[in-house]
Amino acid sequence: MGIPHHFLGYWGYGAQQELEALLTSVVDRKGEALKFSAQENYPLPIWNVVYIGLDGNSPSQQNQIAAIFASGLFSSPDAWVSLQENNCLILGREPFGKMPLYWTVQRQVVWFASQLQLLLPILQQSEVSIPGLYGYSCFSYVPTPLTPINGVFAVMAGTELVWQSDCQSGKLRSPESKKIHSWREASEQLTDEATAITELQTLLKDSIEKQIADLKDEPVGVFLSGGLDSSVVAALLVQAGVKVRAYTLDFGDAGIPEYPYSEQVAQFLKIPLVKVAVTPSLIENVLIPTVQALDLPFGDGVCVPLYLLSQRASQETQVIFNGEGGDQLFAGWTNKPLIAAGVYQAENPARQETFIQQYLRTFHRLGGYESQVYQPEVYAQIQNLHPEDWLLTALDRNECPSLLHRLRRASLMLKGAQNIHPRATALGFAHGLWVRSPFCDLPLAEWTFRLSGELCLQGACEKYILKRAVENWLPPEIVWRQKRGMGVPLTSWCLNDFWHQLGIWLNPEILRANNHFYPHIAAQIVEGKLGAAIQGRRIGETLWLLIMWQLWRSHVLNEEISKQSWDHPFWLHRWLWRNYKRWQS
Repeated sequence: MGIPHHFLGYWGYGAQQELEALLTSVVDRKGEALKFSAQENYPLPIWNVVYIGLDGNSPSQQNQIAAIFASGLFSSPDAWVSLQENNCLILGREPFGKMPLYWTVQRQVVWFASQLQLLLPILQQSEVSIPGLYGYSCFSYVPTPLTPINGVFAVMAGTELVWQSDCQSGKLRSPESKKIHSWREASEQLTDEATAITELQTLLKDSIEKQIADLKDEPVGVFLSGGLDSSVVAALLVQAGVKVRAYTLDFGDAGIPEYPYSEQVAQFLKIPLVKVAVTPSLIENVLIPTVQALDLPFGDGVCVPLYLLSQRASQETQVIFNGEGGDQLFAGWTNKPLIAAGVYQAENPARQETFIQQYLRTFHRLGGYESQVYQPEVYAQIQNLHPEDWLLTALDRNECPSLLHRLRRASLMLKGAQNIHPRATALGFAHGLWVRSPFCDLPLAEWTFRLSGELCLQGACEKYILKRAVENWLPPEIVWRQKRGMGVPLTSWCLNDFWHQLGIWLNPEILRANNHFYPHIAAQIVEGKLGAAIQGRRIGETLWLLIMWQLWRSHVLNEEISKQSWDHPFWLHRWLWRNYKRWQS
């Protein structure tokens, strides 16, 4: 089965000896690598690829010079690099976005890699991209094709980028973007419930069969939250006769307890369950390794707990299953308020806020607070940037005329392909885990675009048809309970356990030197002065967004940290600071 690996390569016009030396210098920093080269077949332009950490050959299709697989199943790659005989370079990704693929052009050479960190030594200098920073502050991830680095770009999921070369001039043309898959509403909608249940059950079982085709007797893991999606995956694995061990998070008294539901599912399916404790001290210990493993900045609070979960699972298995993608496929819980908003917008078209602006607010980040968040120089640079533009393609009415399918398409393209799936793979790969997501199955996903809206969302019941299809596979209280997000207690941690650390992670002098965020933004947030919507759980989420960005800058981008200042409240005990604030007022 091998172990997860990454690749780095180049293609273009340049001095081969110089390019080889640069490639080798990057590889030497990473350890052993296996080189692939067949340049005699392609005299111009020149190219080469190295795999980082590869312990054996992975199958590749015709003309592929590099490929990477999130699951360890080598049937079809998740990201690939191909050469055509007409001196043409192709970089491509599948539509779920499980593996990223990055590129940059240096002189007349295209450099490409499956990990952003591999491209940093290739650049003459690494500068933060202001559009990338702004996108991150709005969504908690950097929207593709942007990255957080100037001059480095990401291939969008479901897309191929094609470079044509001109051998006579020795110059590269700008790449052509070619959509190889688009989530599109079917012209005929399936309305019969009994037919839908039967077809869905078959598709779910087929997906699992494909995902276990290479397994023998070794046990596999499944991340089990006790929610519907992960429970369905666990049930399908048990039905298929696979040896399964489940892993769940335990936040103790601080968070919303999920493990009682996980325990109920594990007992019902008769599989062992491992509870992974998540405490502030454990979070602090693995915070920097998580940032480095993620490669890109991701601001969701669940990332570090999932690092701990992957770390624990890797002690006993090399293959981990998850339920990621179920919400995107079956119109999960976040769609109900948006549907209400869409209906209201249709009835009241003169309302000031557009539907796309309402969709942007579902990310609950810093969009709308720009003047309070950014220093003047950055604020001036983002005046002509509109985060709604990054949502337009995903919310395309031409591809999905009905509102529910349009929301599902957007969720697959935005929250799934740009956030959930790539970070899950990155955290798995950091621990040598192949990551398998049965809901990321193309026949299954395309079938869901045939479903009538009533089969996805019936009254107040979301994911209705999935619940009907699996109601005999799991306890009814698991199938029919109301969905909740993972209760990561970020606000409690930040305002208590990490209070002093906030003064280090978000130190005013460091923020002032970075020249991006206002130096005292952390104090503003904890005082409730940033905005009316940033209260309660949003306090912790917003602080965490900033923390993950700052740690990414220092531990991935390797920026030098300036001297810290003491002009902040976090060096005081919190109760002293609160009493001081009361006395002031």
